[in-house]
Amino acid sequence: MTDQVTAVDSGSSGIPGKPTSASRTTLSHIMTHNDTNLLGTVHGGVIMKLVDDAAGAVAGRHSGGPAVTASMDEMAFLEPVRVGDLVHVKAQVNWTGRTSMEVGVRVMAERWNESAPATQVGSAYLVFAAVDADGKPRRVPPVLPETDRDRRRCQEAQIRRTHRLARRRAILDLRARRAAEGFED
Repeated sequence: MTDQVTAVDSGSSGIPGKPTSASRTTLSHIMTHNDTNLLGTVHGGVIMKLVDDAAGAVAGRHSGGPAVTASMDEMAFLEPVRVGDLVHVKAQVNWTGRTSMEVGVRVMAERWNESAPATQVGSAYLVFAAVDADGKPRRVPPVLPETDRDRRRCQEAQIRRTHRLARRRAILDLRARRAAEGFED
């Protein structure tokens, strides 16, 4: 089935598609006192950097070269992360456009010295643009969802993309109307 999907998907871009599993990765990091805020828990910014690092690795792997963060959507912090937690940041490409990709990230944490299962402490969706050596956008291979979960994630990514584009259009329209009415923002 994958070969059939590859032939269909790569026909529009001319680039062979890649299965979701080809670029999926997990980045793990032990949290130390250097990572904490004044409350004694790990800074949200530290977690966000790990999320961006893992998502960037996935985007670069999938696109076969450099990719830059275009946006981060829906960063959700579900539970605090503490010193001594072993954090696992799991990332995969959910959807691809012509030059952009949505990467979904799940953040898990477990105590470094316990055998209890890891719990989800955060999630995020990031959009990356593939770029060439001059920083110009370049084509990316289509992503080929392999499982029902991958297909659901791809469909949800398309919904998020539609919402991002609609929000951007609405904001630009509002700014144009305000400018036409003489407002200086």
